[in-house]
Amino acid sequence: MTYVVMEACIKCKYMDCVEVCPVDCFYEGENMLVINPDECIDCGVCEPECPAEAILPDTEDGLEQWIELNSKYGDIWPNIATKKESPPDADEYKGGADKFKKYFSPEPG
Repeated sequence: MTYVVMEACIKCKYMDCVEVCPVDCFYEGENMLVINPDECIDCGVCEPECPAEAILPDTEDGLEQWIELNSKYGDIWPNIATKKESPPDADEYKGGADKFKKYFSPEPG
């Protein structure tokens, strides 16, 4: 099992999860974070820290797209080990629908 960052992170990019991760397995894209599944130790401390509720264990149903996305971008985006400021408009996007289609960027952070 590993943890997966999902669509709810897009355009919010809260960084509370980064601060608590003991193995620094978060990677930063332009407008979201991902978890590298090869580095995650399944401790789960990140999940309750996410204000957008964007982190789930990969054992949940229907996460195939997000498992693949986290794996792909966890290998190419830069590692982030220190909490940064979230985007100033993050709260405006929290809970939004269809964020992947509308806003996802494959660019690194």
